[in-house]
Amino acid sequence: MKIVTVLMTFIFLVSCGSTKMKETDASNVQAVPTTSKVMEDESAPAADAQQGQMSAETKLIAPVPDFSNSEGIGKIMNFLASDELQGRDSGSEGIAKAADFIEGIFTANGIKPYFANFRDTLSNFNQLAYNMVGMLEGTDPELKKEFIVLGAHYDHIGRIQAKDGDDIANGANDNASGTTTVLELARYFGKVKANKRSILFTLFSAEEQGLLGSKHLAKKLKESGLNLYAMLNFEMVGVPLQDKDYLMYLTGYNLSNLADVSNGYSEQMVAGFLPKAKEFNLFNRSDNAPFHEIYNVPSHTYSTFDFTNFDHYHQVGDEAEVMDFGHMANVVNVLIPVMEGIINSPEQEIKYN
Repeated sequence: MKIVTVLMTFIFLVSCGSTKMKETDASNVQAVPTTSKVMEDESAPAADAQQGQMSAETKLIAPVPDFSNSEGIGKIMNFLASDELQGRDSGSEGIAKAADFIEGIFTANGIKPYFANFRDTLSNFNQLAYNMVGMLEGTDPELKKEFIVLGAHYDHIGRIQAKDGDDIANGANDNASGTTTVLELARYFGKVKANKRSILFTLFSAEEQGLLGSKHLAKKLKESGLNLYAMLNFEMVGVPLQDKDYLMYLTGYNLSNLADVSNGYSEQMVAGFLPKAKEFNLFNRSDNAPFHEIYNVPSHTYSTFDFTNFDHYHQVGDEAEVMDFGHMANVVNVLIPVMEGIINSPEQEIKYN
């Protein structure tokens, strides 16, 4: 099946891309089960300090037809959330196919393995499972010694109790959507190669078993002496927020100034405050949390799941067909200047409060 998967990846690499960038887009391939002892210090921003302290003239999010597009997003989502991958349970054949697919995307876009190969085998899981870790070295002789981790978990929960004859929890929103976002950012930075800091593109396994992939990697990187500036995570971004004046929310909103930094680079309301993020302690329930605990550097998750706009969490209905690919492409396009600004800033401007 690996040969079939690699062939599918090659076909996808050749066929996927926007019409605007057709001549260069041959490489377009495009959660919350756990808790932590670290408590989130997050309260609503003051009424006179709107999300990210943006001015009244700041524009809201509008479609940006720049780099990512709904067709490319759809191709990657339709593969990662397909029945062929059987719900991407950690240690399964299905997630191994997803890993092959991810490796093909990294390779096609000039992303190199950070370790001996792209597969970082977990030391804390009782089956063979691995994170996928790619690196793009920075271009600045000094800043490249600092790393930014862009992450998402690519596992899901596999097969569950059947509903209407379907027992595959495909995990489109949770978290093929975040995985797709990281892969699109890898495609962008692999194309422009203008990142002054070094970037680790990390897709975690065994998140659904208790953040095991990110716990393993954060510990491993810390012990190796990697100089981590920030960890930016993407979780459940497949459907848009409703009746909000921002595109995404940040977990741990008030723990740092990341919202201000994000909104400043995007010149839009890209990052806002969601009260339910504190109520449900979401800061500690995704793969940003181990990096916060082990490194104590700014570590946050961007998300668009607010408990009202998606009814299929950990159910068989979490299918690619209920995702909004146009919204997802817009998320990527709006994030690009944010990620570029953070990665290329001469100073470490994201600060914990």
